[in-house]
Amino acid sequence: MDLLLILTYGAFCIGVFKIFKIPLNKWTVPTAVLGGVLLIGSLILLMNYNHPYSESTREYFITTPVVPTVTGRVIEVVSEGNQELKKGDVLFRLDPTPFKNKVLAIQAQIVSAEKDLERTKDLLRTGAGTKRNVDLAQANFDNLSAQLATEEYNLSETTFRAPTDGFVTQLTLRPGARAASLPLRPVMVFVHKNERHIIGWYRQNNASRLTKDAEAEVAFDAIPGKVFSGTVAQMLPVIAEGQLQASGNLINMQGTSPGRIPVTILIDDPEFEAYRDQLPSGAYAQSAIYTEHFHHVAIMRKVLLRMSSWMNYLFPFH
Repeated sequence: MDLLLILTYGAFCIGVFKIFKIPLNKWTVPTAVLGGVLLIGSLILLMNYNHPYSESTREYFITTPVVPTVTGRVIEVVSEGNQELKKGDVLFRLDPTPFKNKVLAIQAQIVSAEKDLERTKDLLRTGAGTKRNVDLAQANFDNLSAQLATEEYNLSETTFRAPTDGFVTQLTLRPGARAASLPLRPVMVFVHKNERHIIGWYRQNNASRLTKDAEAEVAFDAIPGKVFSGTVAQMLPVIAEGQLQASGNLINMQGTSPGRIPVTILIDDPEFEAYRDQLPSGAYAQSAIYTEHFHHVAIMRKVLLRMSSWMNYLFPFH
């Protein structure tokens, strides 16, 4: 855009000099150059401040690391990678044999405990037993019933299902693998459907111009030559670089950076739906926000964004 403005101003000056036959001397040329610096500089400053631009914009998506509730050997992987799934669809199954055996064992113990409970009640009614014996038998029966409920739950968890609508990607789990119920050892990644958010990272200098419902435009690298309209949904109230967590380290200035303000943009352009399928989740983009301040200057930012979008047809030489 800077080069375009300079070339436009240069062509304008050449035309003026020729039409009005202005002589080229030490007064007219510096005046034209100085006027161009002031004019173009003022326009760029007004544009950058009132109509912010972010060269770092991305469509983020929500995933869940799949960690089985119980530990066991995988006997079947039902889901296929990158195939749409509904909530409740089976992802994979673990060997249920040890869990079934535990359920059967506790069921047998419950039968015995139930007989003991009835026996102590009968003895109490005849005066040959005590209330304490009944209470102990009842407690044993209740404890076994709770254990049975837990083991039945564990048995049901040998079949792992999709938590929501979505899909599994980069699937490498195969039968024979041992899946452990450890949070550091997920067996697959589940991508949630309709959980995609476009976030632009804007400089803090523009904080006063980042307002909700402001007009915005987004240009994806994956869709060259196209710019989609939208609105600002929200400005996230925190910047990651400023967060603190409890640790044994004191705060210092090493490695500090200003950080940028994350701004969520909602694309409402109806044309965007036609390109949704060809846009991978996590796609990179550029974005711009147009405020009501010096709105006529926004045309410069729109031209710049479209020029950048057309540049996406070119590939770097590396």
